[in-house]
Amino acid sequence: MKERSKSFITIRAIAFCAMLAAISIVMARLLSFSTPGGVRWSLDKFPLFLAGMLFGPVMGALTGFTADFIGSLMQYGFNPLLCLPAILYGLFGGIFSGYLRRRFTLLRLGVSYLFPIVLGSILYQSYMLAYLFFDGALMEGFVYNLGTRSIQFSIMLVLEVVLIYILMKTNLFTRMGLWSKRGEDK
Repeated sequence: MKERSKSFITIRAIAFCAMLAAISIVMARLLSFSTPGGVRWSLDKFPLFLAGMLFGPVMGALTGFTADFIGSLMQYGFNPLLCLPAILYGLFGGIFSGYLRRRFTLLRLGVSYLFPIVLGSILYQSYMLAYLFFDGALMEGFVYNLGTRSIQFSIMLVLEVVLIYILMKTNLFTRMGLWSKRGEDK
């Protein structure tokens, strides 16, 4: 019988990714708070990164899109211009999965998590929010969003990386058969 590749999408992978998308939606929509500057604080991106780490970049990106799509329909309506950052978290989680499997450290995790935060949440999302909501003042809106979002996501980077690190150090995903270091694959 032909052996299936490691990247084969299974019902188990789909179920776990659906659960991680649901956790992200709950964290973003129900367990978040907004400040007067229009900044929403939530720990909603780490499940998307975890989906990519555990199941690869395609499943991570699909989990990010699903969480953003369903979550935005629950709150304010779907805008395809604003869904790229969620996709990037899952995508980069999968891209850096091999790097993290070689040697899982807090520093390596932080460096891996930095890419989707900077490219998606800070740069891209700041520009898109300015484009959509700052009439005629695109650059002023971009600089304003860049400043507020840089502070917000610097703090969120630390919190979410520590949260993922603690989850991974409990060996929960290893015991479930979802995570193994390179060379330990079955």
